[in-house]
Amino acid sequence: MKPYILIIEDDPDIAESIRYNLEREGSFTAQVALSGEAGLNLVLGKLSTESALRRPAEGNDAPPDLIILDLNLPGLNGFELCRRFRTEEQTRRTPIIMLTARTDEHDKIRGLDLGADDYMTKPFSVRELMARVRAALRRSGYEEQSPKLYDDGLLRIDYADFAVFCQQQSVKLTRKEFALLAILSRNKGRVVPREQLLDQVWGLEYYGEARTLDVHISGLRKKLGTCGACIETVIGIGYRFRPAPEVVEAEV
Repeated sequence: MKPYILIIEDDPDIAESIRYNLEREGSFTAQVALSGEAGLNLVLGKLSTESALRRPAEGNDAPPDLIILDLNLPGLNGFELCRRFRTEEQTRRTPIIMLTARTDEHDKIRGLDLGADDYMTKPFSVRELMARVRAALRRSGYEEQSPKLYDDGLLRIDYADFAVFCQQQSVKLTRKEFALLAILSRNKGRVVPREQLLDQVWGLEYYGEARTLDVHISGLRKKLGTCGACIETVIGIGYRFRPAPEVVEAEV
């Protein structure tokens, strides 16, 4: 199941940009509330009549796995919301990333003291926000809910033991090669953008050659042998993982 992110932000352009980038990665489901009251009602499971509340097409009634919270909200502001979320059982341990145009250190300290897990000032880099979302989810233990094993009959990946087998033969991978395979296989059927792979495997501070990713993917395919066909290049965008049965059907 994808992590469900709730965005509480009164600027529709900023909120939509965050939602779009979260869902574009294919790893998240996101909802937007354009006021503090709408966000609180949504978290508490109350129906909101506000037209400012935007739900994804499939709906989502579960508590959020992470909240992105603007401080400068009209009415119920971010500080009050953060305090309230920390008193509710549904959100007591939910990671909260605060967004604000305020640069005063006092505001940052106040937000963190109220229980926020991270704090970003506007304007901010969307790529950095995505990385902080992933890091906050890892710290919260969300990854522990992810599958520990992938097995399509041809390729077997043991995420917990960092072990890979192709046709029951062990495949020795470097840490970065394994990380790439894990990300791609956990997003099977979806295109993973190059930027996301670089961020998650090499980090935001990586300034090396762009071809580094291609070289690692090429080496990974070679080591996987027959199973290497599972990794498909999507020109100009990134890479996609296709389970073995799909690969076989496509090649017939």
